[in-house]
This record gives sequence, C-alpha cells and structure tokens, in this order.
Amino acid sequence: MANPVVARCPICSEQLRVVRLECESCGTRLEGSFSLGRFHALAPEQLEFLEVFIRARGSFKDVERELGISYPTVRARLDAVIRALGFPSQAEPDREVERRKEILRELAEGRIAPDDAANLLETEPTK
Repeated sequence: MANPVVARCPICSEQLRVVRLECESCGTRLEGSFSLGRFHALAPEQLEFLEVFIRARGSFKDVERELGISYPTVRARLDAVIRALGFPSQAEPDREVERRKEILRELAEGRIAPDDAANLLETEPTK
C-alpha cells in the first residue's frame, strides 16, 4: 500500500503542492503545479471523524455512539471540519448575530454611546 500524501511541509508547516503525477500502469508522467484539494488540509483526526460521520450517514446519535462522545462534541468537531475545509460553519453567523444583539443591548441600557454603538456595528461582520 502506498504512503498517504503529506499536505504540509515537515520543516515549516506550509502547504505543499504536487509537481509530478505518474501512471503506475503505463508510466505516463505529468509535470506542473497541482493542488491537493480541500480534504488534504484536514488533520488525521478530522479525516477519521469525517469517515465516521459519512458512514453514519450524518446521524449525530450514531456518531456519538461510535466515537463515545457527546452531541455538543460531535457538533463542535463537525464545525471544525467545516471551517478546515474553508466553509463558514453555522456557529459563526450565530456568534455574529449575538454580538450585534449585545451591542444593541448595551446601547439600550445606556452603557455605550450611540456613536460607539454605530462604530461597533459598522466594524462587526454581518451575516
């Protein structure tokens, strides 16, 4: 069995790129600059979690049972995989909305000035 592709440099931890591909059957070689794809950015533990998640067909209960972890842990690990793949997780927009609500609450309670609230709301990312 072939060794798995290493995605990060063992010296500096930067992303590696593939520069040559070779067909085992006929020996054809392609040289250039090829990306490894999103899934090579995942840590081995994340890949293992993803395999369990797919095998469980996305059932959190089955993932909980197989890995012996709680529902919040399954959700947190799934969010981490989603972020590692370069997608925003559902948890991130919720935090943004909550932060905006907190700013408006502080304004309503008189704890911050209207100008400060406006500045904070302008600099906060939106959904």
